[in-house]
Amino acid sequence: MQGLHRIAFACATTLFCLTTPLSAATVFRCEDATGHITFTQHGCPVDQHQQLHDALNHTPSSGAIIPLASPAKEPHPTRPDNAPERTRTLTVVGERANGCGDLLTGSARRDAMVKQQVRSGMTQADVESMLGKPHRTSSRNGETRWHYVDRTGNTRQVSFDEAGCVKG
Repeated sequence: MQGLHRIAFACATTLFCLTTPLSAATVFRCEDATGHITFTQHGCPVDQHQQLHDALNHTPSSGAIIPLASPAKEPHPTRPDNAPERTRTLTVVGERANGCGDLLTGSARRDAMVKQQVRSGMTQADVESMLGKPHRTSSRNGETRWHYVDRTGNTRQVSFDEAGCVKG
């Protein structure tokens, strides 16, 4: 019986090791004419300089000391005299809007959700992920109310406007 347990454990360990994916990826480093650098897994546009980088993440606590990478010094192409000087600015391409006027910042929303505090500007999805599905709902004059009852019998109501945002 003891031998069967050892064989089953060895088989399970072998299967786990064989099915564990390697955590390596090839990343493209793209640099445009102004010096802006982008990392992607899908390749670079034709007008940008492309370099391949192998990103290998070693297994934690593997016992081996892993030295930090030392970047290779590459000469930057000289920029033409009429080219604009490189500026280091952050460009936000897309931003998630919640439809409630963005009254809460992301960190304020997370803090309120951790403390289970309902705040103006939260969406119905925020409240549901924080408190769960309501026990009962009611609607009147475009206002929706979610009713909650906790384990000790205390009740709580959350009011939403027509857009599904928490009312103040």
